[in-house]
Amino acid sequence: MGLFSYKAVNKAGGHITGTIEAADRKGAVSGLLEKGQFVIELAEGKAASTTETGEITVPNLTGFIRFGSRRITGKDILAMTSQLSAALRAGLPLLNALEIIREQQHKIAMQDMLGGLVESVSSGQSLSEAMARYDNIFSPLYISMVRVGETGGILEQTTAQLMGILERDEKIKTSMKNASAYPIFVLSLGIISVIVIITWILPNILATIGETVLPWPTKVLLALSSFLKTYGWLVAIAIAVVWIYLTKWTKTKGRIKWDTFKLRIPILGSVLRTIAVGRFARTLGALTKGGVSILESLSIVRDTLGNELLGRGIDDVSENVKGGTSLAEPLARSGYFPPLLVQITSIGEQTGQLDMLLLNAADTFDGEADAAIAKFIAIFPAVLILLLALVIGFIIIAILLPIVMMGLGSGVF
Repeated sequence: MGLFSYKAVNKAGGHITGTIEAADRKGAVSGLLEKGQFVIELAEGKAASTTETGEITVPNLTGFIRFGSRRITGKDILAMTSQLSAALRAGLPLLNALEIIREQQHKIAMQDMLGGLVESVSSGQSLSEAMARYDNIFSPLYISMVRVGETGGILEQTTAQLMGILERDEKIKTSMKNASAYPIFVLSLGIISVIVIITWILPNILATIGETVLPWPTKVLLALSSFLKTYGWLVAIAIAVVWIYLTKWTKTKGRIKWDTFKLRIPILGSVLRTIAVGRFARTLGALTKGGVSILESLSIVRDTLGNELLGRGIDDVSENVKGGTSLAEPLARSGYFPPLLVQITSIGEQTGQLDMLLLNAADTFDGEADAAIAKFIAIFPAVLILLLALVIGFIIIAILLPIVMMGLGSGVF
């Protein structure tokens, strides 16, 4: 057990300082929350200092650990949402909760953003209206669910639902990054190795062979080596220009074609589709449970799928629903969503339990997404290594063939 000195706020908004024994920092925070105290500052293994009036204070180390980052990430918003949910469940007023969360931030960008929220809320705006000013940080889904919570007086519940959605999204992002990290490393190392072999090692080896008639694999590599030595910098510039253009194209007028192509890639397409289906079910279920109309919910869900082709499918579904049809029928006709989701949606509409059934189904689809990601992680690196092995094998053959032919006394291939 360790001793932790802390500064906290109670349910009445008053400031409290003291010490608590706990196994770790997480245990200390949990213990204080159980007492209805929300931690502002926490220091381990240090006795709190005492002022002249006898009040116990904790040194403020914020100035020493600021990172100075101006970029707010999804993990920052997830942490803020978790803190806000905990504060509201503890009974703290919204304005006090925002002020406390702001004091806990080490990122300047988060401090500035939360400061803006505090200023707007204290001037009479609702939290959703204040967040709408930061639409580059808070998604339409986030703002809509906060608005639902404020309207229905269930902000602590909607922030908890938001926390679950954001946690799921961060888990998927982390899984995909982990899945691509090793293949990207292998690919980069392989490309660098091939360039070094072709540009420097291969010519030096073949220079010792003399005037032997070279086989065609060796001629191809020598031609490529000569080209890279002469025009390598032009190739690098061309690759950079093409990369920048394609990146811009896939985010603008070429987005629909790019997203369609991604869904058709073996294994990866299945992963992306399964992730989108799970996100659709969870988001639509959370919104309808909060009382958002089905049409407004569909317009919000559309932008959370991460794929323009599926988004346009949702647009068609929304138009059909607006015309008076059920939700399940256009979902089935689109062909983008699995029969299980269609059947669950149909039963939910008939029984009036669409929100509950969708949220339950989301767990099933998330499990399928995790399995698909695991399969992708297992197969994709192996495929990439096989392709690199074929390239390296071709280079080795091209180098060894002339040497073998010299040993056999043959000059023709």
